[in-house]
Amino acid sequence: MHLLAKDRIIAQPGFNRWLVPPAALAIHLSIGMAYGFSVFWLPLGRAIGISSPAPDDWKISTLGWMYTLFFVVLGSSAALFGRWVEREGPRKAGVVAACCWGGGFMVSAIGIHLHQIWLLWLGSGVIGGCGLGLGYISPVSTLIKWFPDRRGMATGLAIMGFGGGAMIGTPLADALMQRFATPASVGVWETFVVLGAIYFLAMVAGAFGYRLPPPGWLPQGAEGKGQRSMEREGFGRTSSVPVGVAWRTRQFWLLWAVLCLNVSAGIGVLGVASPMIQEIFKGRVHASAAAGFAGLLSLFNIGGRIFWASLSDRLGRKMTYAVFFGLGMILYASAPTAGASSLALFVAIFCMILTMYGGGFATIPAYLADLFGAGQVSAIHGRLLTAWSTAGVLGPVLVNYIREFEIARGIRPSEAYTFTMYVLVGLLAIGFVCNMAVRPVPDALFTAATATTLGSASVLPAIDAATPSAQRGLVAVAWTVVGLPLAWGVMKTLALASQMFR
Repeated sequence: MHLLAKDRIIAQPGFNRWLVPPAALAIHLSIGMAYGFSVFWLPLGRAIGISSPAPDDWKISTLGWMYTLFFVVLGSSAALFGRWVEREGPRKAGVVAACCWGGGFMVSAIGIHLHQIWLLWLGSGVIGGCGLGLGYISPVSTLIKWFPDRRGMATGLAIMGFGGGAMIGTPLADALMQRFATPASVGVWETFVVLGAIYFLAMVAGAFGYRLPPPGWLPQGAEGKGQRSMEREGFGRTSSVPVGVAWRTRQFWLLWAVLCLNVSAGIGVLGVASPMIQEIFKGRVHASAAAGFAGLLSLFNIGGRIFWASLSDRLGRKMTYAVFFGLGMILYASAPTAGASSLALFVAIFCMILTMYGGGFATIPAYLADLFGAGQVSAIHGRLLTAWSTAGVLGPVLVNYIREFEIARGIRPSEAYTFTMYVLVGLLAIGFVCNMAVRPVPDALFTAATATTLGSASVLPAIDAATPSAQRGLVAVAWTVVGLPLAWGVMKTLALASQMFR
């Protein structure tokens, strides 16, 4: 366990901080497959009947609880273990996350083979959900430490990876299920075993790539900046609202509602992306093309995290969220009409919706820093992620059970999502009001930083100021290793998605 100790990962002179983002991406691209689990719903829904429905087959609403558990446990574990991650370090957290996420796949594989739904809920939902929470917070916190001068970009890099996991995992899962499918099996449990092994190895490799900067470290060029200049650029702020005070403020709970409602709408759609497009465009979109649709949503999820987070620096966080909710209401309200008229328009609407869903995650840490200061933003963010847990229940439950209710009363499956879209418009309207009610936090709640401030910090030379050529080569290799799966995911996603329009 000494290899996992926090003191073993303090970076030495000559270390290049650009080696850390690929390590973070290796973990987030792995756990991001949680977004692509809808690709398993229809095959698992005929795991007994194989080629035709059977009475014992699972319903999509039953399977959807596994998706819900992902995000309930993610938010809960992030809030519960956030301080443990800071104390023990990101490497140990990353290895534990790998064991939970990869191990969860293995437990679920047993559940599929035995046709025991509780093993899927326990494996991927609870155990895997703990891996999601630990894996999610460890790279974000680490990158913030390495990039105090580019906090938004650094956070966006890690969160981008989480959004992009399904873009790689969805087409890979589809290919594996086709490879393992037989007259006696839909090929899902075998696929879970392979994915569990791949993700475990990738996450462990990422965890061992983590390094922490030494105390007092600042990036090259920071030493010559004045206090006011550094605060303006987003690092070195000497006061913040303590987490114990922040979570009791009106602003915190308004942002909690903002995140919860924005996520509920997007996560509900993501959870049924594959079956939804197959049912609305029955006969035109088959399973592989639907997997491409889920992957395409993931691609726009990634793009939105970078685009909207960057744009928020110009528009401001409050205005950016106003756009999310205002434009989102228009798009959700238009989706039923688009579904009846044009596949291309339907796909375009949901791709745009997913950019704002991803953008909401990437923008919220900056929104918190704007309001409460950057000193304890990671701890505050961890508590705010309980909104994600709530949304993980609210969104999928609304979409899945309204769909079943509509079908039970005689509505065709292709029209069963219409009322759901209007319900989601209502959620976004409430979110819009909450966002507009956010006001600055009173100055009296801010306290001087208890940690070393810029005025007294021993500013060490930038670790990457004189990077050896070997380190530069290692950076290139690390980015290539994570870049190749991303490039493959983009190509497969676009190829599968193109099948929808043939």
